[in-house]
This record gives sequence, C-alpha cells and structure tokens, in this order.
Amino acid sequence: MAATILDGKALAIKCKERVRKAAKTLSRRPGLAVIIVGDDPASRVYVNSKRRDGEECGFYSEEYALPDTTRQDELISLVESLNARADIDGILVQLPLPGGLDEEAVLMAISPEKDVDGFHPLNMGALLIGKEGFVPCTPAGIMEILEEYGIDPKGKRCVVIGRSNIVGKPMALLLLQKHGTVTVCHSRTTDLAQVCREADILVAAVGKVNLVTADMVKPGAVVIDVAMNRDESGNLCGDVAYDEVAEIASAITPVPGGVGPMTRALLMENTLKAAQKHLGVD
Repeated sequence: MAATILDGKALAIKCKERVRKAAKTLSRRPGLAVIIVGDDPASRVYVNSKRRDGEECGFYSEEYALPDTTRQDELISLVESLNARADIDGILVQLPLPGGLDEEAVLMAISPEKDVDGFHPLNMGALLIGKEGFVPCTPAGIMEILEEYGIDPKGKRCVVIGRSNIVGKPMALLLLQKHGTVTVCHSRTTDLAQVCREADILVAAVGKVNLVTADMVKPGAVVIDVAMNRDESGNLCGDVAYDEVAEIASAITPVPGGVGPMTRALLMENTLKAAQKHLGVD
C-alpha cells in the first residue's frame, strides 16, 4: 500500500493564517522575544525561521543575539527584563545553550505566562494533570496533524520512542489524554523492534538516522517522524527509513515538511494565546 503523506507544511500554512486573522483583532500586536546565545548554525536557521513565521502572523518581534561568552547572570537578567515588559507576550530561549550555561535555570526564569515553548515546570505540570497551560510545540503540532487527517488515538496502541522533556514525555501525555494506550521506549528498552511492531501509532523522536526500519512497523500503522538528522550524504532525514516504511504504513510524516513546520506554527499559536490572555481576550 502507499502511505498517506501527512503534510505538515500545508497544515502549518493554514494554522498561521488562522493565527494571523486572530492577531489582527487584538488591540496591539502579539510580542515575541527570541534569545539566541552563540553562533550554532542550526540554531540560527531555527531562529530565522521563527522570525519569518512571526512576521507572517503580524507579530511584533525582537531578537537578542548574544555571544557565547554571555554569563549566566546576564542571560537571566535579560529574561527577567522581558518578563516585566507588557508588550512582550512570549519569550523563547533557543536551545541548546553553550556549555557553562544552565539551561534549566534559564528556562525556570521565564514567566510561565510567557513560556510559549511550554518547557517551564508549571506548564509541564499542568499538562500532566490535564489543566490549561502552554503545551510544548512539537507534540502539540503532532496532535494537530493527527486531528487534521482524522487519526483518532482512542483505543489505539501508541508507542513513543524517546523520553525527552521536550517531545517524548509530553507526547505520551497528549496521546494518553486522547485515550490512547501509550508505551514510552528509550535507550534501556529491551527488544525495541517488537514493542514498535505493536504500535498503531508510532512516534520516533530520538535523533538517529534509520532507527526505525520496515521490519519494526506494523502494516497499516501511522508513523510520525520527529527527528531532523543528516545522513552520510548530508541530506536531511529523520529517524525513520522513509522509503521502505512508507510502503507498509497507512500514513507517514515526511522529513522535511512534516512535524517541523507544525512545531513553528504551534509556537505562533502559543504566542497568540499568551497575548489574548494578557489582553483579557477569551
């Protein structure tokens, strides 16, 4: 069978247009501040993309490009100054940070009400108990992809490969909220292939080229590839051996053009929600 391609790029365009229209109804533009420390090329690409997304949505944006010699106290002081500004609704610190900086302390310094990445422990705790808060953008974007294509996790066996705080753990919680039966796999999982073969919905979020091969996938499964890697030829790819898995899956996300664009679109949605909350708009 030929798998349905879950087109995150096309869906992201729809999401951003919805955000743009809603933003125009507010009394001021939503404000997003992006902080990047150091000169990591991948981080610069991501920040540039997020800035363009903000412009498309009609946001006000500020970028703070700091040298890799920035001290911890200087970075936290900047975050605290942005917390205090009424025109800034969302604060994003691009990860990873250079060595010597405490990522956890920096993320903790962001006001939960401006934590549009959804990484603050208060927002993560709200997700755990099913309360309102900002949800990490990548798993939230995946849930929108599933909804767009009519893929209901209810009653399905769902397997998430990876247990990071950014993707794996919140992904498992969101699938659980939609009544999926969820297994989280990681580096200590025994017989990973067998666990994956049980999945109706398989989410790979590790960062290892060709980790998931066709023999690990149940025929007709939905396969979501979160990772962004480069193969031996320097081409972008995910964790999934796409060509062979697409032959047996019922639906699959491409890399690029799948989860990545939706991650950025959900950042825009979170920033809009933050602005609406700050302005008292339901």
